[in-house]
Amino acid sequence: MVLAESQSSACIAALEAEDDILISAGTVAEALIVADRRNVGEEMAGLIDGLGFEVTAVTPASGRRIAEAYGRWGKGIHPAGLNFGDCFAYEVAKDRACRLLYVGDDFSKTDIESAL
Repeated sequence: MVLAESQSSACIAALEAEDDILISAGTVAEALIVADRRNVGEEMAGLIDGLGFEVTAVTPASGRRIAEAYGRWGKGIHPAGLNFGDCFAYEVAKDRACRLLYVGDDFSKTDIESAL
């Protein structure tokens, strides 16, 4: 979204329409790392802070669910091909029974409902 990619407007609209926005601490870390490498780290931090995400902790129990998600949907295992970072988002959506905001088709090959 900070790079104004093709579906940025739809993603921002979906986020603004929600009262509660959950994000895994693992997903926050991944987003900040990737954004920093693309020289938009400050913009990403501002977006995360500005949208008022509820950051969910990575606990031993969620860590097991994340590993299970990778074992089921991971790259080289399933056509969805989720990467390590994707599994943090998957775990929050699955554990909290909520829709997931994503672009691309990887999550569409899982059992998670899209927020778009």
